[in-house]
Amino acid sequence: MITMTDKGAEKVRDFLSAQQADTALAGLRVGVRGGGCSGFQYQLAFDVQRESDVVFESHGLKLLVDSECLPYVEGSVIDYEESLQGAGFKVNNPNVVAACGCGSSFRVADEEQVSAL
Repeated sequence: MITMTDKGAEKVRDFLSAQQADTALAGLRVGVRGGGCSGFQYQLAFDVQRESDVVFESHGLKLLVDSECLPYVEGSVIDYEESLQGAGFKVNNPNVVAACGCGSSFRVADEEQVSAL
C-alpha cells in the first residue's frame, strides 16, 4: 500500500486542479528508474491510469504505480515539504537501505532488483 500525508494530498489536489484534471481518472504516478549515485531515483508525475497500474487511494486521490515499480515503493508515504532549500514532494520509503547525501537517489535491500529496471 502507498499513502499520502494531509499536506501531500493537499498539494496533489492543488496541482490536479490547476491542470483541470479529472480526479476520477488522473492521479499522482509514483515510480522509480535506475540512476543517481545510489542506484534508483523516484519519478513522480501527474498522469492518467494505465492498464498495468496498481492503484491506491489516499485522501480521495489516486496513486498510480506501475506493477514493475511496486516492489521498490511498497509501503511508502508521499509527503510535501517546504523549506529554505525549496519545496517538493518527498517519498518516505521503508525499503530504502541507503541514500545519497543530497537525497535524490536511493538503494533497496535486494541489489539484484537494480537490473530489473
